Amino acid sequence: MKKSFFIVIALLMAWHGAHAQIRYNSSTPLNKLNMAVMAINNLYVEEVDQEKLTEDAIRGMLEKLDPHSTYSNAKETKQMTESLEGSFEGIGVQFNMMEDTLVVIQTISNGPSEKVGIIPGDRIVAVNDTAIAGVNMSKEDIMSRLRGPKGTKVNLKIVRQGIKGQLPFTVIRDKIPVYSLDASYMIRPGIGYIRIGNFGATTYEEFMTAMAKLQDEGMKDLIIDLQDNGGGYLQASVMVIEEFLEKGDMIVYTEGRRSPRRDYHSSGSNTFDGRVVVLVNEYSASASEITAGAFQDQDRGIIVGRRTFGKGLVQRPIEFDDGSMIRLTIAHYYTPSGRCIQKPYTKGEKKDYAEDIENRFRNGEMTNSDSIHFADSLKFYTLRKHRVVYGGGGIMPDYFVPLDTVKYTKYHRQLSAKSHIINANLKYIDDNRKALKKKYSTFEDFYNNFEVPQSLIDGIFEKGAADDIKPKDDEELARTIPYLRTQLKALIARDLWDMNEYFHVFNETNDIVLKGIEILQQ
Repeated sequence: MKKSFFIVIALLMAWHGAHAQIRYNSSTPLNKLNMAVMAINNLYVEEVDQEKLTEDAIRGMLEKLDPHSTYSNAKETKQMTESLEGSFEGIGVQFNMMEDTLVVIQTISNGPSEKVGIIPGDRIVAVNDTAIAGVNMSKEDIMSRLRGPKGTKVNLKIVRQGIKGQLPFTVIRDKIPVYSLDASYMIRPGIGYIRIGNFGATTYEEFMTAMAKLQDEGMKDLIIDLQDNGGGYLQASVMVIEEFLEKGDMIVYTEGRRSPRRDYHSSGSNTFDGRVVVLVNEYSASASEITAGAFQDQDRGIIVGRRTFGKGLVQRPIEFDDGSMIRLTIAHYYTPSGRCIQKPYTKGEKKDYAEDIENRFRNGEMTNSDSIHFADSLKFYTLRKHRVVYGGGGIMPDYFVPLDTVKYTKYHRQLSAKSHIINANLKYIDDNRKALKKKYSTFEDFYNNFEVPQSLIDGIFEKGAADDIKPKDDEELARTIPYLRTQLKALIARDLWDMNEYFHVFNETNDIVLKGIEILQQ
């Protein structure tokens, strides 16, 4: 191989010296590609980054395939898999940036930072003698400095309200759990609610723990919320679904050009016999669509919301020694009735695919069920009750809930886009955390009695006006306030407690959630 390589290069140099056109017997596409790489590396007028050149070539090939075959370098691969693996290694804080400074929102219970005395409201201003406050350092750079292998030390300088100077802390990094369940609580008497953020390595264990707790609290029926769930591990989805199906019931099957059909059947756990409502929206994708499709086709649950994203491509990870990875599409996912979950796409044309959600909105599908049309060729039937369901990409719910564009005003969207809402919330929490914790010792007390102060809302409007963000008229202002008030209360609950409390507050304005409750209360 080496001998052939040097012969080729020698010939190239000879031909180049004679100003002749370079030719090569590219008997196969692979030979042609190898020749191009050798030519660029050895003859190009300037030095080239071979690693980047190779990565660009791989990305270029994959871009001509389907929208979900991708390449990620080692750093991107690590970031992509952490949220699904169930843990990462770091100092154990939730934080946000306020005026170029990292502010600790919460410390992980019994985590490395809590153990040494770091508390919510602390400002981390330096990491290992490198200033991270007031220097316009990106959030990604800050996170890379705080994270590191378990057992390693990181020296922090912290500014704490009411204490002069900087406080030094040495934190020993450890494994930090990443939870895939966002919330679980009794949303109404007899009705449990579980929101799954993604399907990761710990999802099944978390789900079963939540189920046991809710059943102890009197749950008879269940709402599984998969809104905005972008997917994750197929096996995690399968394990959750098995808890609701009989032995042998099909969950999903896959099939591709070089991948023979593979069926996934329930092992027959079927530990819950209550009614189930599954909530989805346009950002529910992949494993969450497999879940919704199985519940629907097996007539085990009622699907509520809007048509899901339509990602039904099976990716096989191909790992390289340097930690990088190709995720190559090898098959399609099909629901038990035979519906292909993947929505249509044209190879190499990613722009229209990326704009599909926006096109749905423009075409009226998001706001009006009359704008949704299916061809008879897309008609399928559920397996038990033989109800009509439709293919064509994504899972169409049994009960459609339109997107409420009146409640979420343009004025609100602009305030949110400029970060005026989140920044005002962070400052309010920073100034009032101790007082709020003292006044509301439990979330129940907070939920029932806390009212967002008008001064907080007025401050957001003032900041918006300074950015020339104003409501179109008094009517838009009046429509903005109730939703904004609930959002702020939910954000405050999140920062005083956690995401569970955030959704406990915010779900009371979520039309898809409310429709699910209505169905189970009938």
